[in-house]
Amino acid sequence: MARPTSPRATQPERTNLYREITDRIIAQLEAGCVPWVQPWGSGPSTAAVAMPRNAATARPYSGINVLLLWAAGIAAGYPDQRWLTFRQALSLGGCVRKGEHGTGIVYADRFTPDDERRRAGRDGDAARQVTFLKRFTVFNVAQVDGLPRDLTASLLPPREDLVLPRFRMLMEASGVTTRTGGGMAFYSPCDDVVVLPPPEAFHEPINFHRTAAHELSHATGHRSRLDRAMKGPRGGTCYAREELVAEISAAYVCASLGIVPTVRHADYIAAWLQVLREDERAIVRAASHASKSADWLLGRLALAEENSEAAGNGGKGTPIPVAARETQHLQGRAA
Repeated sequence: MARPTSPRATQPERTNLYREITDRIIAQLEAGCVPWVQPWGSGPSTAAVAMPRNAATARPYSGINVLLLWAAGIAAGYPDQRWLTFRQALSLGGCVRKGEHGTGIVYADRFTPDDERRRAGRDGDAARQVTFLKRFTVFNVAQVDGLPRDLTASLLPPREDLVLPRFRMLMEASGVTTRTGGGMAFYSPCDDVVVLPPPEAFHEPINFHRTAAHELSHATGHRSRLDRAMKGPRGGTCYAREELVAEISAAYVCASLGIVPTVRHADYIAAWLQVLREDERAIVRAASHASKSADWLLGRLALAEENSEAAGNGGKGTPIPVAARETQHLQGRAA
């Protein structure tokens, strides 16, 4: 008589989402495509640069989900950066069109292994939990019929005349000492100072602000702010990890303010590939740190704008509009 098979034995091996996501990012980098740099607004059906948001809650997605949704939106040619779950679509009176395929994104969860629980019981200390990713599916609003008009109407782009003034306000609100001069851009952790070439040294003026976003992202890692691990020789693994965080953080900051991100350090791609191949959780961890970094900077901007609005902009004309809240760092699902 055949021996009965336990349900556990018949279940397929749990998908390693860290590996799946990392392999996807590696493939993009090997093909010369940097996931946080996309051809925003390059065609009539291409979305304008922005952070992806949940259409039902208006909350911005964060961490690795930003890169996943950006890539999916560009690949499918969706003209919108708003997403929602199947149930959210139904609750809003909409219906996902037949034949449409959703986009998988993730949220972090934790569990305590049985052996760790037993060890903690023996030793009398707290059990250590293991973090893992769980997948759920979202749909772009362009895939859904019957939604309220305000959820499908085209969003107004940021006012061009406010993009650079808002970025300069962000630089000031960060409290990070910034000096201009010379021909190199860098952040000095020892002195806690950002050094930038003067704006006129850049071929395109907007590149001064993109570069500043990168260096200010490094500055968020200072021990007085987010206290990231930043020590290590240039060219080493720790250095490459921090550059990855700063690159993605700068992209999130720029996209939030209506500035199209670009690659600041394409020469680091080989180092990033090595980091990702050696650690399947590296890109998820870097994107999480990047969200926290961007949230820190954008949060200071939002406070400065609120103060400016409350003071009537010092009597100097119309107050700068309060920033859309990009400051909620969502560890779980934005739903």
